[in-house]
Parts: sequence; C-alpha cells; structure tokens
Amino acid sequence: MSTTPDKIKRYYKFIRFMLKYWNSDLFRKTSSAVKDDALDEDDNEHQFQQTPEELVEDLKAMGPTYIKLGQLLSTRPDLLPDEYLKALSNLQDNVSPVPIEEIKDVIEEQLGIRISKAFKSFDETPLASASIGQVHRAELHSGKPVAVKVQRPGIVKKFMSDLETLDELTAMAVKHLEFAQTYAIDEVFAELRRILINELDYKKEAQNLKTLKTNLKLFEHLIIPSPVDDYSATKVLTMEFVGGKKITSLSPLRQIENDFSELVEELVEAYLQQIINDGFAHADPHPGNIKFTENNQIALFDLGMVARFTPQLQENLIELLLAISRSNGEKTAHVLLKMSELNENSQRKEFSKTVSDVIMESENSLARDMQTGRILIQLNRLAINTNIKLPVEINILGKILLNLDQIVAMLDPEFDLRAAIQRNVHEIMRKKMLSELKPENFFGTLIESKHFLEKMPERMNRISENLANNEFKLKIDAIDEKRVTDGFQKVANRITLGLIIAAMIVGASMLMQVPSDFTIFGYPGLAMIFFLLAAAGAIVLSYVIIFRDENLNNKD
Repeated sequence: MSTTPDKIKRYYKFIRFMLKYWNSDLFRKTSSAVKDDALDEDDNEHQFQQTPEELVEDLKAMGPTYIKLGQLLSTRPDLLPDEYLKALSNLQDNVSPVPIEEIKDVIEEQLGIRISKAFKSFDETPLASASIGQVHRAELHSGKPVAVKVQRPGIVKKFMSDLETLDELTAMAVKHLEFAQTYAIDEVFAELRRILINELDYKKEAQNLKTLKTNLKLFEHLIIPSPVDDYSATKVLTMEFVGGKKITSLSPLRQIENDFSELVEELVEAYLQQIINDGFAHADPHPGNIKFTENNQIALFDLGMVARFTPQLQENLIELLLAISRSNGEKTAHVLLKMSELNENSQRKEFSKTVSDVIMESENSLARDMQTGRILIQLNRLAINTNIKLPVEINILGKILLNLDQIVAMLDPEFDLRAAIQRNVHEIMRKKMLSELKPENFFGTLIESKHFLEKMPERMNRISENLANNEFKLKIDAIDEKRVTDGFQKVANRITLGLIIAAMIVGASMLMQVPSDFTIFGYPGLAMIFFLLAAAGAIVLSYVIIFRDENLNNKD
C-alpha cells in the first residue's frame, strides 16, 4: 500500500509517541484506573510529566487517524484522568479547516455539477471542522436551508496508511507484550478500523439517518435531519439544516428557567428503544454530536457510527439493564457470564463477587454522578482481568450510556437514570410484545406449521414401516441405558398385554351371539371364560401399574 520510506516514517512517528508516554505517570495512572486502584498519596494526579494539552497537541501532530484515536480515548474515563478526558474531547470539533477551493473541488467531483448549479448559496466559512470532514451551511435553489458535510481531500489514503501501520504494530505488541494481550490492544485498534471505514462512506451515513428518523418518528422532541439524496455521494452528504447550540453550551440561566425532566425522560426512552427494541442505535452521542434548539428540542447528528444488536443480544441487554437499575449485583454478574466466552482460566467467582461490589457501591446514584455508562465500561475491564471475554457490544453500550450520562447530567443533574431505565424498559417490553402479537408476525409460524403437517403423514408411514420390519431404532444418550431400555420393554409388554385383553373382550362379545348348551350364569360358557380371563388380566395389569410402578412410587 505504501513505499518503504513512508512506512519507516510512520513507524518512527508512532514508536516515538509510545516511548514518550510508555513510562510516564499518566500511563501508570491508566493501568491503576483499569484495576480501580488509587495512586499513592505522594503521586499527585495533577503533576504528570505530560500535560493534557501536550497529549492533545501530540495527537494532532500525528494526523487525523490519531485524532480519531484520541476521540475514542475521550470516552474512556476508566482509562484516563478527568482533565485528560476533557482535553481530548476538544479533538471532536477543533481541527483546522480545509481551504474552500479544495472543498468545492470535492463537491463538484462527487456531484458531477458545478457548485453554483447545486446550491443557490454556499457559505465558505465552515460551521464545524472535524478530522474526517467539515460542514458548511448552504441553500438549495428551492430556498431550503441545508448543511453540507464534505470529506477532506486525500483523507482515505491517509487513514488506510496509518491503519496499516497500527495493524502491524499492534499485532507485534500482542504477540510479544503481556500488557497488550491483557488489555486487548488489538481489539481497540480493530474497533478504530471499523469506525473509520464506516465513517468514510457518507452514503452509509445518509441511510443511517433515514433509518433512525423512521425509528424515532414518535418522539416529538427529538430531531434527526433528513438527507438530500440528489446532492449526496460517498464524500458529500447534504442534509436539512437544524439550528441550535451544542448541548454543552447551555447557559446556567436557561437551565434554571426551564424544567428539562420530560425532555430527558424522552431522550432516555429513545435510546433504550434503539438498543433493546430496534437493534439499531446512534453509537456516538457525545455532546459535539447533539444540538439543543431554541424550541427546547434535541437534534442528533453524525450517524457515521452506529451500533447493531441482534434479537438474542437485545434480550440479554434487557436483563442486564434491569439488573443494574435495581442494583442487583448477583443478577448482573449472572447475565454477563451468560453472554461471555469462558475458558479454563476464567475466574468466575472472583468476577461475580467484584461485579456485585461495584453494583452495590453505585446504588442511589443520580445523573450528576454519571455512573451508568462508567459502570458498564468498568465491568468490561474487570472481565478482562479475570479472563472473561464479554461481547464487544457491552463496551459499545457502555460508551453510549456514558455519553448519555453527560447529556442527562447537563439538562437535569437530579434525574434518576436508574429509575428511568426501569420505567422505560418495562414500557418498551410491553409495546414490543404487543407488536409481536400482530397477525403478520404469525406468518412465519403458520408456514412452519404448514410444513410440519405436510410432512407428518410421510414421517408416520416411515415410522410404521420401520416398526413393522423391526428396523425402528432409537439413539439414546443417557446415564443408565439399561434402565431406559428396560423401561421401553416394560411399556411394550404392557401395550401387548392390553391388546390381548382387548381382543379377548371383543372375542367374548362376539361369542355371546353364538348359542351354546354350556353356560355360566346363564350366558354362553366359552364367552364368559374369555371375559373373566380378560377382566382378571385387566385387574392384574392395573394393580401393577398403580402399585408396583417405580415412577409412581418415587423410587428413582
């Protein structure tokens, strides 16, 4: 993909960065935070060798791929101190813009028409500039205001080259360094690769916007901008313009003058619906991707990163969220273990105990404590330390809830997120069950039933033929095979005896019609003998079944 000199430069750049931070107090703080240990008192957390601003500048100097890496780290409070998280969050929208001439070239190349024909007006100053692209306000010839998201020129090639380097270096690290294996460094960069590849295709983002808008159409206080397909392509995304401010810029006065509890409730319900009902969620709701409008509505942007949850995983997540919201540590550990990959080195008891402690310690936390997402991420790290591999979706869910915690804390610090989770999960489950009772949802079951009934005669004929030819076989995997075969023999003997008794009764009934000089009790004697023998056999068989059967006497 790249020439040797370029590869050497990238290797040198990355290795120099790692050497700078490898032995620093910041790295040691990261390791201790993962284990939830505190630093010694003489280790002042505010006096690391590298300042937060220095880390940010180093990542900027390394290029857009490492800016995205910094964005990932900015949502990991289990790994970095708060002041570093705050500094890294500035990477989300604080990047130098691309010259307008280059932006216009990308638009005209992607749309195939001159920018003046596509837009009535186009603001040259970007509204926001990120590591992958920047957003400009424009107006269509119809008069409709739109936002145009344009990818930076050459960014795809740059990302692919850096990802190639990271893949090679992380593979080497995981192979030779215990630390890299323990903390799954390769999986961190695998997630980075997946995120970047998806975010580089604006067509996918346009489709994601449509899907989310449809799923959340009943939430009147949530806005998802609609894409304009005719003016969108792989590197250009045109969508309706939604005014407003970043939710983090909400003034204290506006917070005091307004009660946002209902809005927060609706936001929480919307995200829970995405996770446990739709299976399709906005996976990056950090404050930079959410606007607060003048009408007290919330607009969700940047659908380049979405999370998908399978139906089985959704059921597990329902159990997990309810267990956490009820501060049930034992149930939380049980659900996580049920979802996990275990091996001979997995420390299940230690994991369960630690999970229970973490859940109970966080009981009665409010929105301002920002605990829900943080707990999930912490549990993921605890699983790694005890050789238990949780699904990657747990960490994704943790990041979603972590960002949601920040937004909820900003709008309503006293909001009880756990109580809201309980309320909304129950309501969403009720709606989900009602929707599944609709007639159209039974078509699959009806088709399966039809196939079953169609095949039933053929299968019964095959079983009967095998029985008649003494070719019927049963393969049983049981603890006591002799006991099972003896049981089948007992059943067969009783069925045979029952058939003989029934035949004797039928025969006796028929003989009753034949006149005979030999009588018993005034009836034909031979018929009465058969009837009495059948009656005696039936009494004996009933006695054996009722009083001598092992199962009825509970002897097993």
